[in-house]
Amino acid sequence: MKLDSKFFDRIRIKPDQETIEAGAFPRCEWAGCEHPAPHRAPKGRLREGQYYNFCLDHVRIYNKSYNYFAGMDDGSIADFQKSSLTGHRPTWRMGTGGQATEHEPQDYSQYDPFSFFSGARRQQQRRPEQPKRRLQKVARRSFETLALAEDATGPEIKARYKELVKRLHPDANGGDRKFEDRLREIIQAYNQLKSAGYC
Repeated sequence: MKLDSKFFDRIRIKPDQETIEAGAFPRCEWAGCEHPAPHRAPKGRLREGQYYNFCLDHVRIYNKSYNYFAGMDDGSIADFQKSSLTGHRPTWRMGTGGQATEHEPQDYSQYDPFSFFSGARRQQQRRPEQPKRRLQKVARRSFETLALAEDATGPEIKARYKELVKRLHPDANGGDRKFEDRLREIIQAYNQLKSAGYC
């Protein structure tokens, strides 16, 4: 390729000095400068889309000292940067299985002006019932030994275990050993439930 070709004769990367001096650009907005201003510089935060017009020397000075976050503390800057990842639009957590989290807004109507998702909102309000536990034979027998329902929670199991141990322990019965076998069964049942992760 020839650089002195007629096709590359009129290509200009920046405006030539004649165009700048001919008054095609406004005057520099730097105080006391009378030069033409072919370069634009942003005015700053909350004035997006507005620009100053500077000459080359003054746009260099302005760009060296420009700070978009001037006047903001570190926390506000971090919040702004995090929010800018989504274009400052609201977002929701994904993969929660239909259950709302504490960080998630509960009312979506402000983001749904045409009520497209009102049916989904009604379904979210009706929570499905928790499926019943499937117990193995050993766990079912342990619940029966402790005289508890199969859907008993961990704290209920522990409270029932403590109650039965206090009642059946030989120290509570004046040294009577007739409840030792029953106490052994209760301790064994509790340990089985504990090792299975029920409490």
